Amino acid sequence: MTAFSIAFFIVVFLFGLVIGSFLNVCIYRMPLEDKSVVNPPHSACPKCGSPIRWYDNVPLLSFALLGGKCRNCRQAISWRYPAIELLTGVLTVCFVSKNIPLWWWTAGVLIAVYMLLVLSIIDLDLLIIPDELSLGMIGVGLAFAAVNPNFSGGFWHRIMESAIGGAAGFGLFMFIAVAGEWIFKKEAMGGGDIKLMAGAGTLIGAQGVVSSLMLGSAAGSVYGIALLLRKKAARGDPIPFGPFLSIGILINLYQLIPLSAYLWGQ
Repeated sequence: MTAFSIAFFIVVFLFGLVIGSFLNVCIYRMPLEDKSVVNPPHSACPKCGSPIRWYDNVPLLSFALLGGKCRNCRQAISWRYPAIELLTGVLTVCFVSKNIPLWWWTAGVLIAVYMLLVLSIIDLDLLIIPDELSLGMIGVGLAFAAVNPNFSGGFWHRIMESAIGGAAGFGLFMFIAVAGEWIFKKEAMGGGDIKLMAGAGTLIGAQGVVSSLMLGSAAGSVYGIALLLRKKAARGDPIPFGPFLSIGILINLYQLIPLSAYLWGQ
């Protein structure tokens, strides 16, 4: 790797950290009806409400220099803020390095990745997936379908593949929701998950939807069993599915896993 390449990816990582800081704002404000993600333009301490000065809002660095505490009230700041910044930086580098020649697709896939991060944390916290994110992914998928390497053919053929993928995601998860409610006599799949997978389908197609379901189900099962063993949840308690579906979607966005990999091990 050349010195230029190293410098380039350092800049990409720093860009990801800055985006991660903004994603923290989105995670906190989007579920609040009286809050905008851009207004007020400054962040504030969630404990005392004091505005955070720009030099106390440098991703990762400020958290370390302040010892993970607010400068004003000295209350602890959640470790989740720097963790999301770091994760965003790492994922940004991963997806940029994977798609370097495809600059338009790189922009589209990064937008989708950032949406998945935000909706995953909101779903973990509140068991909801904002429509702005799930439906927004449908728009992203269709808007970037013409440069999406997961699809082939001409412009309109790629658009059609993206739309079919979205319909497949919506149809499959709607079927699971209806069948699950009929069998278990309670909601088996939230509307947010259905719309999320419609958005995922426009990005990774029908095969990616099925693959993400399988990967997400496996990850969700491990999480649920861990909660039961640690007595953090009881049988029948609702568990957010969005974060685990997002894991499957992220894997397929990085490298699409065809159904043959599951059926024949290829």
